[in-house]
Amino acid sequence: MKSHVKGAYDNPVLLLIGTGATLGLNFPFGKLAVAAGIAPPLWAAFISMGAGLTLMAVAAASEPRLALNGRVLRFGLLSGFLSYVMPNLLTFTVIPQIGSGLASLMFALSPVTTALLSLVMQVRPPNRLGLAGIGLGLLGAMVIVWGKNSGAGGGFSGWLLLALAVPVFLAIGNVYRTMAWPQGAGPRTLGSLTNLAAVPFLLVIALALNGGLELAPFARVPWLLVAQLASSTMMFAMFFRLQQIGGPTYLSQIGYVAAAVGLVIGVSLLGESYPAAVWAGVAIIALGIGLSTVSARRPKQAALND
Repeated sequence: MKSHVKGAYDNPVLLLIGTGATLGLNFPFGKLAVAAGIAPPLWAAFISMGAGLTLMAVAAASEPRLALNGRVLRFGLLSGFLSYVMPNLLTFTVIPQIGSGLASLMFALSPVTTALLSLVMQVRPPNRLGLAGIGLGLLGAMVIVWGKNSGAGGGFSGWLLLALAVPVFLAIGNVYRTMAWPQGAGPRTLGSLTNLAAVPFLLVIALALNGGLELAPFARVPWLLVAQLASSTMMFAMFFRLQQIGGPTYLSQIGYVAAAVGLVIGVSLLGESYPAAVWAGVAIIALGIGLSTVSARRPKQAALND
């Protein structure tokens, strides 16, 4: 049994699917949290604190102890701000305005921005097959955005433009983590550190935007707290391992899986609806994921060639 678990933990394709699927749950969970009266930055702080503490306990039992020197602390602070603080704040802010399904699509754009930044910085850039998959994913995402907005009878709103900042921050964070990964550090340890480092930022934002930390709404949705904690902890455990073995561009493709999961849950459980063009975009994204999966079956060769 342990060998199967370890095999899955070393398989980039399974990690991609697992991380993307659990990431996709964040969008409908976030919409439900906001509907319950929980401030978006406070909800994001709960996610980071819960996942960070859980991963800390797991890392203590499974990974060598890491000295908290300046490089490690800097990694945690910058990674937390770039990857969690800004994307979470923006995502949960725009979800009530554009819906959880469309908000999840912003994560589907991160592979493109990450690939461009990886090529410019020459940090494990994608090979040609990987670029083809990313290109199809972008095409599918654009078809979905077009279909969603045309179905709503309007063009791009200011909220959608704000949401487009999400993939930019995600790309910078993806590339930074690969460049600055501390030598000898385990993925669970860094996942814990990065999450916990994001919490103070998010609490300050919550105080600034809301004038206080209103915790009462959390008591209204205990089941949501448990579900979010479980999904986010699993996501981050896989996320940092995928970063370690797959590199920034391959990691960023979790957005394609998350987009599909967010749309399906939005329609099936939250009463959201989308025109046919949206589902055509989903099919294109699925084809892109297929190409990326074929490319990922040769991770070592791709890393050498790229």
